[in-house]
Amino acid sequence: MVFNSIEFLIFFSVVLAVYGTVYQKEHARDGFLLLASYVFYGAWYWEYSFLILSSTVVDYFVGQKLAEEPRKRRRKLLLSFSLVFNLGLLSLFKYFNFFSGVGVDTLSIFGVQVEGIRHEFLLPVGISFYTFQTLSYTIDIYRGNIKPDRSFLKFAVFVSFFPQLVAGPIVRASEFLPQLHKKIRIDKAMINSGLFLIFCGLTKKILIADSLALLVVDDVFDNPGAFSSLDLMVALYAYSLQIYCDFSGYSDIAIGIALMLGFKLPINFNRPYLAKDPSEFWTRWHISLSTWLRDYLYISLGGNRKGTLITGRNLFLTMLLGGLWHGAAMNFILWGAFHGAILILFLPLRSKIANVSGIKTIFLITLTFHLVLFGWLLFRVSDMQTFSEFTSGVLKFDFGWTVLSWYCFFLMGAAYIWHFIPPRLLKDRIRALYLKMPVPFQAAGYALMLVVFSGLAFETPEFLYFQF
Repeated sequence: MVFNSIEFLIFFSVVLAVYGTVYQKEHARDGFLLLASYVFYGAWYWEYSFLILSSTVVDYFVGQKLAEEPRKRRRKLLLSFSLVFNLGLLSLFKYFNFFSGVGVDTLSIFGVQVEGIRHEFLLPVGISFYTFQTLSYTIDIYRGNIKPDRSFLKFAVFVSFFPQLVAGPIVRASEFLPQLHKKIRIDKAMINSGLFLIFCGLTKKILIADSLALLVVDDVFDNPGAFSSLDLMVALYAYSLQIYCDFSGYSDIAIGIALMLGFKLPINFNRPYLAKDPSEFWTRWHISLSTWLRDYLYISLGGNRKGTLITGRNLFLTMLLGGLWHGAAMNFILWGAFHGAILILFLPLRSKIANVSGIKTIFLITLTFHLVLFGWLLFRVSDMQTFSEFTSGVLKFDFGWTVLSWYCFFLMGAAYIWHFIPPRLLKDRIRALYLKMPVPFQAAGYALMLVVFSGLAFETPEFLYFQF
């Protein structure tokens, strides 16, 4: 079940109707949220709900034992069990076939021919997200940052909370579990803000991301050799908007839905294409993942505590594994390696970049954006042959075009303006003006958009990050 579907509209309408009668009763609220979350996930493939349940049971009991166990060696064993169990499931479903194929190819180089072992399991939707979420819980308990939650029900809701279950934001236990222990208060402002975020997210997803995919991105990337250099660059710029609007749109919807249910989720995007260097980009893009990688991988490797050389190594390994997190394919590994490399290159310049202003700021934003843009090319291509065709096509410097229609130009222009103009000058003003309108006019506006989205949603694809 996806947010941009009629099925979800019906599901969420029922959830809101029932939730309104139980949200002030703590146990009834938690039980209903858990049921709704498993129904939401099970609508896709109900058998895989047991994977979420198994991770929930394991990490709940590991958390309890970690709090009780004073012996360091046994604490390490408990944490290791959680890591092996969760990462083992993730590796089985997401990485087994890839590394099996790599092993077969490597052996063939040395003249050893073997038949690879493969499985035909479907990749569980959202497994990368909820795996990282449960792991952060056990690691935080191990480090002494939080105490385990004694309520299995509340912990199960934390793991499976449906708004952010399948594509984030990746929520920490310290951010979410305390909210479950408080009385939920839902007021008119939260409902209005939640609705506005939901419709902003749907606008990003359906009207911008999916339209650009249909108009430009998919055709050009499927056959780059058939298009001019200008077509290829337009498609790449369009893809930078598609992936941003698709993923940040999902985050907006998730945060909006949670807000309507009385919960606050962390921001996940903060105008990332305004970053002045690659490090700042990762403080603005997919913030919940980048901070997870920083806190649980980069710092565990040693962070920046052991000199420039080790810091560079840690940055590179963190981004390499961050690329692998996105998918078991060589393009994702190369994408992660590329981001690791540019983080290292900019490392000596960070203190100087922080103090620049004026034209230098514009130059650095432009440079960083185009480095990220090259990374998106690695991210999007299906194989290295497509990458080679794309780059060689761009270097032909052929400036004829076939894909740039007025509608495509308008969408790209509007999306970039929406992204670059400060929220206080545009987005916040539109939001404030809309929410000041009489309720019937607001309702009419939402109803009109709902009709438009419902018509378009019959052909709209799922969110891009569902595959990760």
